[in-house]
Amino acid sequence: MPRIDINCDLGEGFGIYKLGLDEQIYPLITSANIACGFHAGDPQVMRASVSLAVQHHVAIGAHPGTPDLIGFGRRGMELSAEELENALIYQMGALQAFAKAHGSRLSHVKPHGWLYNAAAEDLNLASTVVRAIQSASPDLVLFGLSGSQLIQAAKQASLPYAEEAFIDRTYQSDGTLTSRRSDQALITDPERATQQALDLVLRGRVQALNGSEVKIHADTLCVHGDNPNAVVLLTRGRNKLRKEGVEILPSGRRP
Repeated sequence: MPRIDINCDLGEGFGIYKLGLDEQIYPLITSANIACGFHAGDPQVMRASVSLAVQHHVAIGAHPGTPDLIGFGRRGMELSAEELENALIYQMGALQAFAKAHGSRLSHVKPHGWLYNAAAEDLNLASTVVRAIQSASPDLVLFGLSGSQLIQAAKQASLPYAEEAFIDRTYQSDGTLTSRRSDQALITDPERATQQALDLVLRGRVQALNGSEVKIHADTLCVHGDNPNAVVLLTRGRNKLRKEGVEILPSGRRP
């Protein structure tokens, strides 16, 4: 029986500002990637997010980014390897403390925004991310773009990993995500997103923007918490996958 994990980027509010429909999303996912304060989130938001994850039996993951609160972590930033490693360890440690306070623990780490995309293409940057994760805990699973340099770096370092695909983002013919600068980057139509989920899980393929088909292996599927239709996309996609006999469970660890 095919199985898949469904994850979402959450906890992306800050102070009095709220982003996303987190309370409605947690019952629909199996893994949460929680912002750790650098691109979004703060101590109150982080603790509330962990509490919701524990309440709904959702795996807790850190979603660390670069120190770019104003740009939501989506702008390029030049950091030395040491600076980046320390920033990631700092963020993972903060979320781990909140998880421990709720009798739980971190299960995975997914880099955010610019860092995620840049590390998907740059093996040196990806290796720095992997090194930081291993420094925090060698048991944490890295969520990285399927087939990317992040996955390659994890393999080289024997770090557990899960290859990620997206049901609410469009793809290019080389398997990369369409840039957020494009108005075609995000999928908000529930039917289109559901079909993409089925194609990824059952066929191991996705249709690129130019109409070509791209082979993609997925251990976990992502829907973004700031997608305006996230709840509908998750509900329909989850129901359709189950009707097709797909088990929806937290991502297993690959050797």
